[in-house]
Amino acid sequence: MTPVAFTLTIDFDQPARRVWDELIDWKAHEAWIPATRVEVHSADPTAVGATFTAITGYGPAALEDRMEVTECSWDDDAESGTCEVRKLGPVLLGKARFEVTPTASGCQVMWVEDVEMKYLPGPLSPVAAWIGSAGFRVGMLRLRKQLSKAPIAA
Repeated sequence: MTPVAFTLTIDFDQPARRVWDELIDWKAHEAWIPATRVEVHSADPTAVGATFTAITGYGPAALEDRMEVTECSWDDDAESGTCEVRKLGPVLLGKARFEVTPTASGCQVMWVEDVEMKYLPGPLSPVAAWIGSAGFRVGMLRLRKQLSKAPIAA
């Protein structure tokens, strides 16, 4: 098991709740995380204990990432939310977390991955962290662009 960790922060010019709602819609991740499809296994996908699987990549190079929600809460007064999932394998174990907080011009998302990866040689840990961070950055930028084109619901 090799540790792979990164933290990514992205600013959005959208209301925090709008970005939050998109981030906790696991199936919607398919629209903005590159080469990813998501299977949701629970009726309430944000309830503690809910499970879902993200499959990223193509063919035999696809990475199956099973996850369980351990925390998912929105604070209306603070206009902020925190969500954490536990990685269940088969390759990634550990946790991922994101926080959405308001800013003067919209909101900020901080995404943290803190996992251990099976089959990855230790010296490749920084490379895997860089690839993971770059992939999530592309995804967040795609989400930001997608939200900027869609009208805000009343």
